[in-house]
Amino acid sequence: MKLFQRRFENFRCENCGELVEGNGYTNHCHHCLYSKHVDKNPGDRSEECGGLMKPIGIEIKDRGYIILHRCEKCGAKRRVKASKNDNMERIIELAKIPVSTFGTSD
Repeated sequence: MKLFQRRFENFRCENCGELVEGNGYTNHCHHCLYSKHVDKNPGDRSEECGGLMKPIGIEIKDRGYIILHRCEKCGAKRRVKASKNDNMERIIELAKIPVSTFGTSD
């Protein structure tokens, strides 16, 4: 099985209601940065949880921002690259939150 499967999907954000147009890499709302826990590996849609993935922090890397998510249903943690279309004000808010509790094993 491939670890990444590109999917072109549009969706309505279950947190804020924004309509999000997918580009094959889109996995979170550009407005509120929430995601949905539907993948075990990116794009596979094999995760049964289906909980909302709350953005809980930001890591700043050489090539941009990484959004840290935690599932509100099962507690799973994920990292995802921020997109150039993402709400920069929200990213700045999240960057002020310490991420030391996120862990490195997820």
